[in-house]
Amino acid sequence: MEVKESSAKYLTRPRYKQTEIGVIPEDWEAQPLAGSCEIVTKGTTPTSIGRAFTNNGIRFLKAESLSEGGGTIPEKVAFIDDATHKLLKRSQLSVGDVLISIAGVLGRVGLVENGDLPANINQALAVVRLGKNAALSRLFLFYCLRSSIVSKQIRDISVQAAQANISLQNVREFLLPVPSSRVEQEAIAQALRDADALIESLEQLLAKRRQLKQGSMQELLTGRKRLPGFGGEWEVKALGELFTFSGGLSASRDQLSEEGHCYLHYGDIHLSSKSFIDVRAEFQDIPKLKIPLNKIAAKSLLADGDVVFVDASEDDEGASKHVVVANPEGTPFISGLHTIVAKSRNDELEKRYRRYCFQTREVKAQFLFFAVGTKVSGISKTNIAKVTVPVPSVAEQGAIASILSDMDAEIAGMETRLAKARRVKQGMMQALITGATRLI
Repeated sequence: MEVKESSAKYLTRPRYKQTEIGVIPEDWEAQPLAGSCEIVTKGTTPTSIGRAFTNNGIRFLKAESLSEGGGTIPEKVAFIDDATHKLLKRSQLSVGDVLISIAGVLGRVGLVENGDLPANINQALAVVRLGKNAALSRLFLFYCLRSSIVSKQIRDISVQAAQANISLQNVREFLLPVPSSRVEQEAIAQALRDADALIESLEQLLAKRRQLKQGSMQELLTGRKRLPGFGGEWEVKALGELFTFSGGLSASRDQLSEEGHCYLHYGDIHLSSKSFIDVRAEFQDIPKLKIPLNKIAAKSLLADGDVVFVDASEDDEGASKHVVVANPEGTPFISGLHTIVAKSRNDELEKRYRRYCFQTREVKAQFLFFAVGTKVSGISKTNIAKVTVPVPSVAEQGAIASILSDMDAEIAGMETRLAKARRVKQGMMQALITGATRLI
């Protein structure tokens, strides 16, 4: 009997089965982690043996030390001395250990490689150490623990008490989708590692571009570097000479919705990585407040070129946070709670230039100087008016703004590429870890 080509393809398709963790290939198994690992334990702290942290030395990792994307390149670490490291035997790490956070911030995963040692961990981290002859690939385990399959198990078993936590026994009982072939495990892990390497290279390139822009701003906005064709002295002016200041309309986050007029909440200024907001381009994403326009003071409505500063911050960097409004069409846009609106008295500062001129170290230092408070620092309209900025000619301002705008466009393009690479990696990981896509 002749077999049609389409039927032949169907007969060669991999078969799948339903398991406790979902559908996986028929030749894979849903296995508990305990069946493959040599040890699952957690760390301890120097205080348990009467020792203290130091200002530098050997790294001491906690849950927050692991990035959300995985890996052990910690940003938030403590340090202990060598003597304490040797005494804390249970919390010492070895090459190849896989870490997972089990308290506070749950489910962050790290893989210990040569450059990460020596180091110790606290009790918020569990270490999984595979045996020498384990059937499970270490790198495959690393990616399994970062997968949605394990994330779901963590959500199902986490206990909400003083802080979220899962037990070591929970970790031992994690069910993993395990290919019977170690070659297939390693092929999956390598494909995901290659995707991570691309993402990391994009992150590093983006960081360099941001540093380059920051350095260029510092040089160009202070006059230390002049552009060809421009000369002469710059004036130094107080913001009170350039702007008038007023407050915004108070409304809570609960009052905002998708209906009404655009509303600028101070929290959105703090969260933004940009120094401007384009009302037309971002209209759909801007929160709205349902209120008649005749109930809003004209000084609280944001026009093209207005600068909006926050009047309160929980950290030093936030003391000078602001956005410049791009609103040439005059769309009703309400400045909100904890904002200070700066409306131009004259045209001495070019509108695009305003996006950058408050970002130098010298200007930020003035905002910090005038900020008052302990846990939350605030700055008043009176004090913002005292902050000074160097003011070149409008033509030179435009030339500087054009260069920095081009840098912004390049950075935005790289951010888009990075976001796409992360999305592709996420989909790829789901397909490979569940066996929906087979490499072998």
